[in-house]
Amino acid sequence: MSYIGIIITYVFVQNFILVQFMGLCPFIGVSKNSESALGMGMAVTFVTAVASVVCYMVYYFLLVPFALEYLKTVAFILVIAALVQLVEMVIRKMTPSLYKALGIFLPLITTNCAVLGIAILNIDNGYNLLESFFAGLAAGLGFTLAIVLMSNIREKLELTPVRKSYKGVPIAFISAGLMALAFMAFDKSLITNLHLV
Repeated sequence: MSYIGIIITYVFVQNFILVQFMGLCPFIGVSKNSESALGMGMAVTFVTAVASVVCYMVYYFLLVPFALEYLKTVAFILVIAALVQLVEMVIRKMTPSLYKALGIFLPLITTNCAVLGIAILNIDNGYNLLESFFAGLAAGLGFTLAIVLMSNIREKLELTPVRKSYKGVPIAFISAGLMALAFMAFDKSLITNLHLV
């Protein structure tokens, strides 16, 4: 698959939040305002892109030569945890207000199944190093797109009269479901028709 095909696939066709339903915890938790959502999206994008590359190298240069492929999940989680610690330190130092706004959700990137999912999918799909990087970057951009769209919707909903029983998380889940339906309109035939396979 071409690099453009990989990007379109993971941003629209196989969006981790809206199509594969991975990473819903920060999606609902951080999407209350646009600034926090964008910050979380950028942090996840950085982690998915770098983790994809590092996990590829760990798998093919450390695990495969020693026949330790069965340890890939554990090894990938360790890589992701280290990267998240790095991101957390940088955000705390550079933008304390964003660090405070993200709160508990920033360290939770470590357990975000979308980050681990893209690292494992890269190996399972047989992507090379550059394809793994583009897949990780695109998965993060797809995450960012979904969370920023959701934050904009939730900000508008705060100013809109909504039944009391739907206020807050219930209307957020309904909105997320409608967004997921919209994203499901993109399918593999889009990639084929654009001749990006």
